[in-house]
Amino acid sequence: MNLLEILREPWPWYVAGPLIGLTVPILLIIGNKSFGISSSLRHICAACIPANISFFKYDWKKESWNLFFVFGIFLGGIIAAYFLSNPNQVEITPQLSQQLASYGITDHSGLLPKELFSWESLFTLRGFIMIVVGGFLVGFGTRYAGGCTSGHAIMGISNLQWPSLVATICFMIGGFIMANLILPYILAL
Repeated sequence: MNLLEILREPWPWYVAGPLIGLTVPILLIIGNKSFGISSSLRHICAACIPANISFFKYDWKKESWNLFFVFGIFLGGIIAAYFLSNPNQVEITPQLSQQLASYGITDHSGLLPKELFSWESLFTLRGFIMIVVGGFLVGFGTRYAGGCTSGHAIMGISNLQWPSLVATICFMIGGFIMANLILPYILAL
């Protein structure tokens, strides 16, 4: 098995998890930096929008490393999609495939089902709820919680921050409620 094949396969939790976890001490040792993605939007707005809004009046240049980090994630995603894509269909259990088919979701050729996440589905009630309303709720929840899942669950909990533990528990409860109670009703639309 060559390196390209290894990179195309999903990595087991015992490899990917520690690699993600190592970002915390590396960022703290290198420059006492906190890991998180959601704050980068604030930095971009502060840099690009010369409005007289107090929320954007701060020295965003001190956090410019975060913008390079986010750009690296974006660039890495493009490289991975172009060079490291697994050409095989996404493998799901027969039970899940049957359940999804009952909602009209049968295309498993990509990472996301085209019946839910495409330009055509955006103009349906189900697609609008999944893409637009879901995106708004994620953005609102991130701002309300004072950070995203990566910032709280990876960085905050490892720093023993009580608010991050509470936020992560709320993220998990919300995810369980959404996946098990609300999502079936949205998919049935």
